[in-house]
Amino acid sequence: MNNFCDNMIGLSIAGFDPSGGAGILTDIKTIAAHGIHGTSVITALTAQNPKKVFSVEPISTTYISKQIHSIFDEYSIKYAKTGLLYSKEIIQLVSKKVEEYDLSIVVDPVMVASAGDSLAKDKIANDLKKYLLKKSLLVTPNVSEAENLSGIRIESIDDAKDAAYEIGKYCNVMITGGHLNGVNIIYNKEKDDLRTLKQELIETKNLHGTGCSLSAAICSNLILLNERDSLDKNNENKSDSDNLKIAIEKSTKFIYESVKNGRYGTLNPNFNSKPF
Repeated sequence: MNNFCDNMIGLSIAGFDPSGGAGILTDIKTIAAHGIHGTSVITALTAQNPKKVFSVEPISTTYISKQIHSIFDEYSIKYAKTGLLYSKEIIQLVSKKVEEYDLSIVVDPVMVASAGDSLAKDKIANDLKKYLLKKSLLVTPNVSEAENLSGIRIESIDDAKDAAYEIGKYCNVMITGGHLNGVNIIYNKEKDDLRTLKQELIETKNLHGTGCSLSAAICSNLILLNERDSLDKNNENKSDSDNLKIAIEKSTKFIYESVKNGRYGTLNPNFNSKPF
């Protein structure tokens, strides 16, 4: 039974990073920074820091299912994001729950950590396409992940556009521009619209968790825009697809400031927090 139907609640389904720089911890920081209550489901325990992944221990699908049930027993949630989904079995479970709870999800297709170490099983890209992406609102791969999802080698902006069209057969796409001189490639499947969004790059080592935080920020901004629309009759007919452009633009600015104010090898989603 859902006791809380407040729209200002988000969900992250992702892995745990004990360094606090990525995964569930940075997702919750990001969601909270947008004034939203964050809930979470842990899919894997990792032993990692911004420089190295030591090991990954996936959580059983039975226990992941129990976590999801416990959240939806109490809360009514519309928007969620996913991060590390270690195996085919976990992807299948999450896909089933997306349908069961009618979730609009932003997928961060985590395959490799910032440090370059593998986090998920091989062929995870195929499983994401087969079971989850067609049920997703948006997928936010970096260049390496976009190559795996599309099968296209990306060495230029035009290559990235081709990859976006290929991945866009499944859902809306944002190929992040960290390895494309700051040029993000965005494809809106519903409108068959491809555009670029340039964001200034910052020379820094504080980049751990940027993909996690970006997808959490987009999810958060969609929640805020949906809340705005529910209170404004002029916007009540707007769809998630309509709001996606605004959510992405706001989120890229948020990530820029988080990286600019980063420390300890990771970005800082709490850059607006005031010390005592």
